[in-house]
Amino acid sequence: MEIQKGAEFCFPQLLNSSCRNPTLHWSRSLLLNIVLSFFSPITAALNLLVIISVSHFRQLHTPTNILLVSLAVSDFFVGLLLMPLEIFRNTTCWILGDLMCSVYWYLNFSFVCATIGNILLISVDRYVAICYPLHYPNRITVARVKLSVCLCWFYAIFYCSFYTKDILIQPGRYNSCYGECVFFINDMAGIIDLVLFFLIPVMVIIVLYTRVFVVAVSQARAMRSHVTAVTLQRSLNQANKSELKAARTLGILVVVFLLCYCPSYFFTFFAEGMLNDPATVFFITVIYFNSCLNPLIYALFYSWFRNAVKRIITLQIFTHDTNEANIL
Repeated sequence: MEIQKGAEFCFPQLLNSSCRNPTLHWSRSLLLNIVLSFFSPITAALNLLVIISVSHFRQLHTPTNILLVSLAVSDFFVGLLLMPLEIFRNTTCWILGDLMCSVYWYLNFSFVCATIGNILLISVDRYVAICYPLHYPNRITVARVKLSVCLCWFYAIFYCSFYTKDILIQPGRYNSCYGECVFFINDMAGIIDLVLFFLIPVMVIIVLYTRVFVVAVSQARAMRSHVTAVTLQRSLNQANKSELKAARTLGILVVVFLLCYCPSYFFTFFAEGMLNDPATVFFITVIYFNSCLNPLIYALFYSWFRNAVKRIITLQIFTHDTNEANIL
């Protein structure tokens, strides 16, 4: 009987300080295991294809695509690292130690922060391209976009270092027993995080893309109208069809991001500061799922991505001068 009772704990030899195993009900653990195990390799593979495509083919070295690569990098690590660790954290005992638990939460917040920053940069890029098309080539250059991406990642690393400094300095600070990996957010830190890290960026994203949508609709109507050839030509100069298509595709990307992040973020904020209950685990999984949806959106709406993937899968990228190929 003693062995059977001790088997319920992560470390039967430490019955007074060991957590019970598993941390979730077996049915929820099984569902979480199946979902994340299925989407983890798919997320990593699809985002890796985005990174290779834009990096390899010189024709794709545009400011907008550089932003997509930055977003794909954060999504790639979500699929490669965070999804497997989330399975491990919620379906079995955490045996990787308190330090790795702190690293897990730090990476978790860092990649989410980088994703929000990248979506904000994409919104700015589309805003300038659609609303100020004549100034776009001068204002949005490859060099400036690369600098913006670096600053975005530096902000994510610095901000999350400050946000998680307690568990980085004292690993296992919030664990109540051995075999647990949790993180608590106090009220003040939660409010500051909600405003600076989420509300302000999301409000800016919504305002920018609302303006993009209004201008894009008016320009699309102008291109379809047959009032005068001069009006039509002017509309074409302001925003050509490719820019409008890019705005539409990235608009879908932004909407999907908001649908995945807004409910999840607000729920975790009001979950009494604890990021370990079953409902919160579900919403964290929804955020992770967004990383898999992004490359699927590219595959549906970008012919260059489908062409690039075909060349990558058939190993044509290893032939001579394929980086100069025309895949648009």
